[in-house]
Amino acid sequence: MRKKLLGTLAPAAAFALPVFILSASILSASILSASGAVASEGPQPLALPPAIPMAKDVAYPGTVALAVTATDLDRHVLSVSERVPLPSSVTEKGGDVVLLYPSWLPGHHSPGGPISEVGGIGVKAGGKTVPWVRDTVNVNAFHIAAPAGAKDLEVSFQVLTPITPREGRVVMTPAMVNVQWNMVALYPAGYFTRDIPYSVKLTLPHGWQYGTALRASGPAVGDTVTFGTVPFNTLVDSPVFAGQYFRKIGLNRPGETPVALNVVADRPEWLAATDAQIGLHQALVTQAGLLFGTHHYDHYDFLLALTDELGGIGLEHHRSSENSGPPGYFTKWDKTFPAKDLLAHEYTHSWNGKFRRPADLWAPDFNTPQRGSMLWVYEGQTQYWGYVLAAQSGLMTPEQTLDAIAMVAAVYDRRAGRTWRPLVDTTNDPVIAQRAPLSWRSWQRSEDYYSEGQLVWLDADTLIREKTGGQKSLNDFAKAFFGVDPGSYVTRTYTFDDVVAALNGVVAYDWATFLHDRVDRPSPHAPLDGLTRGGYKLVYTETPSPYLKAFEALRKVRNFDFSLGFTVDSKGVLTNVEWGGPAWNAGLAADETIVAVNGMAFDADDLSDVITQAKVPAKEPITLLVRARDRFRTVVIPYHLGLRYPHLERVAGAPDVLGAILTPLK
Repeated sequence: MRKKLLGTLAPAAAFALPVFILSASILSASILSASGAVASEGPQPLALPPAIPMAKDVAYPGTVALAVTATDLDRHVLSVSERVPLPSSVTEKGGDVVLLYPSWLPGHHSPGGPISEVGGIGVKAGGKTVPWVRDTVNVNAFHIAAPAGAKDLEVSFQVLTPITPREGRVVMTPAMVNVQWNMVALYPAGYFTRDIPYSVKLTLPHGWQYGTALRASGPAVGDTVTFGTVPFNTLVDSPVFAGQYFRKIGLNRPGETPVALNVVADRPEWLAATDAQIGLHQALVTQAGLLFGTHHYDHYDFLLALTDELGGIGLEHHRSSENSGPPGYFTKWDKTFPAKDLLAHEYTHSWNGKFRRPADLWAPDFNTPQRGSMLWVYEGQTQYWGYVLAAQSGLMTPEQTLDAIAMVAAVYDRRAGRTWRPLVDTTNDPVIAQRAPLSWRSWQRSEDYYSEGQLVWLDADTLIREKTGGQKSLNDFAKAFFGVDPGSYVTRTYTFDDVVAALNGVVAYDWATFLHDRVDRPSPHAPLDGLTRGGYKLVYTETPSPYLKAFEALRKVRNFDFSLGFTVDSKGVLTNVEWGGPAWNAGLAADETIVAVNGMAFDADDLSDVITQAKVPAKEPITLLVRARDRFRTVVIPYHLGLRYPHLERVAGAPDVLGAILTPLK
């Protein structure tokens, strides 16, 4: 990453020193500098503005008072007021005060603060309006000329949240609100965010209830709740889900650290969790405790939105997590299991990502760039434990989990882009692509450190089990690496060498080479040795697994990635085309629409039948009528291998190590 330029640059002319007089015409063309270099004719860059004050680990002199009103549901507007106390040095003489709008947020892995949604900024001191100026380089920084004698600044603004998904993630609906404090707060530059205390008031629509890791300092006054004072980094790490239809479900046993499932829904009937379903979520808490051996929170709050209207999310926090589930999460339990690993994944982040965090992903404030070189641990191992804990708790059955792993293995083993782009480079994708849709994801690669990282850690787990005769496993690494400092909330950072040392503490091996081979180097195939050691092999049949069928139903798509090489939605729109596959070779691209198949109007079931029929020897190629905007064309795909869907098949005579991994801990 390019190093930030600090200070004010001197004008370029100051660096050019003529050593002899030239004619006017020659002098106008060039100037010979003292170093002998020739400066070209034309503009020179202006000096950059003064750098924003760097964060220092010193206590901020006062508590920022923040008040947020989240009642304008029709217009999707959050109203904000802040009182920012000023340091005595500013009060005495006045001066430039810089307030920052958070940009780099933990869990986003990129500068994603929605600064474009901020409007109506006003600043006062002592009741009088004070001018502000946005920094011309750092657009998330606001310079405020505080007058001498001012003890604090009164700041007000609105956050104009998206009204439709076209504009961004919807956070306000008629039935629920997701308040993320980073969206609704400015903070003073020059301090670690852990050193800036905030007191917060939140006003919600009448009668609504809420879930958050924050705790109220007293009873609500009307529709306004006041939370206890916390450091700004803790505030940002403690979002709120509030709703008209709300249910709070305790998941801890009596006497244990409180853990709650806070559920909001578009409709009240969607909150109807059965005792058996609640028991499975309680088992998730138990299994995670057995895996890691301890925890690093005084309470934990799952925030779960069951909705078609609020924007989807899965975001980790130290003492909570923001999660979206399908409306039928409880009421259509047997159909929504492909979404059941999300809570396990985000819960794991309390250990991996929040308590233990890669050193280059930790920053002193929310405007210092982060780097994600270790996201294959932060997210990849979390993805692994998410699947394992979902199975161990019963949120997913072992069979469903094996089917899910088969999909992961098949997708990443066939990913064309792995031949040129190593896994570690995909850790830059949150910054490169900003999580925007990609035209050719299978070639460009995206954030593959999640699921391919999962395969790396399955590989490591089975290798440890093999080398120790089943006496040790990646569970031992988890307990030794993440289960340290019981009860501590203080983040502990780690490096690649720390991970290698911890693995060697479980079993001696050349773990550095093992990881470098899988993470740092391109490879034509995914790391599937974990399947082989686990007692399984990846195979393809003509029948989709129950997991894939349920996944297709939730996403409203049909997956032909492993046959024709594309996924298509219910309207015939191609949502993905695999680079190098039959459809790609025929010239198809994402966002085109299949209008007809072999002369008949598009229907996904009919397309499936046509693919099967094309297996007949000497059968004609599959012919598609395709629309791309206002143009129609006929595409011929000479494909005769039939339907292909991934499955895991037991290797005869091999021990079922995968089955052991997915068995509940005791």
